[in-house]
Amino acid sequence: MAAAGEPEVIRDKAAMRAWSRRQRAEGKTVVLVPTMGFLHEGHLSLVSAAAAVPGPVAVVVSIYVNPSQFAPTEDLATYPSDLAGDLRKLASTGAVHAVFNPPDLYHRGAAVSGRRAEAPAGAAASSCLEAGGDGHETWIRVERLEKGLCGASRPVFFRGVATVVAKLFNVVEPDVAMFGKKDYQQWRLICRMVRDLDFAVEIIGSEIVREADGLAMSSRNVHLSPEEREKALSISRSLLNARTAALNNSNSASEHIKDQIVQTLTEAGGRVDYVEIVEQESLVPVETIDRPVVICVAAWFGKVRLIDNIEIHIQS
Repeated sequence: MAAAGEPEVIRDKAAMRAWSRRQRAEGKTVVLVPTMGFLHEGHLSLVSAAAAVPGPVAVVVSIYVNPSQFAPTEDLATYPSDLAGDLRKLASTGAVHAVFNPPDLYHRGAAVSGRRAEAPAGAAASSCLEAGGDGHETWIRVERLEKGLCGASRPVFFRGVATVVAKLFNVVEPDVAMFGKKDYQQWRLICRMVRDLDFAVEIIGSEIVREADGLAMSSRNVHLSPEEREKALSISRSLLNARTAALNNSNSASEHIKDQIVQTLTEAGGRVDYVEIVEQESLVPVETIDRPVVICVAAWFGKVRLIDNIEIHIQS
């Protein structure tokens, strides 16, 4: 049992589902904040938003590093983790009632020989499968929204995101779920999945939380050297300049603004993955900024891939 004021830590899926059903039977709204841990102020702002949902609420924070959204070349093995620190931070908010921290959300199955399939350290999407075995093989694809932006360079990412979020919804059975808008494509993709598959979950998008100098908060920021971190500030600066340019010039050409951002990031020492200007809901690229759009950026500084975005609310 958790001490007074501390969230109850739940590791078993059946126990998590039973906990949520008890809260709902008591008339509470179950609000889920999905995270991969190594919490920062951005995550805690989601907790605050969850606690502010009208009526009596039961706030659940999930902490689970989802292996299926990492490709073999990505940073699963080095993704930062500090469960004890995370639990202290969540307890300090006084707003979290339970933490769901499952050891694994996937059925690993057994290989054809009958030997249990083990996931190697740093394994990714394919680690949930064994050729000829009976491990996890069911995936959710949001076929159009997962393409482009982060999906172009991370082809397994959104399959893993959609699948694990669906699993969390089925286990936790929340009434409301909070997602940060820093992962803009992810937020829109989850909204579309919930609509298309009739999940009875309200999705709330929360605004980006930034450091005092403008850098978008991310668990990966810890891997930036001081010099790389200083250079990474070019992302938020370029986005702010782009928004100002778009608002000051009606029908701004997207290509020109994108080129300016790329130039700024490159000159700062970044390696650009993409810069795209897309409609806010459909994520379809636009040629002219004459409607509500979002500018999305992904760039490498050193060995760290950072994403950021900024919405521009121009009425057509």
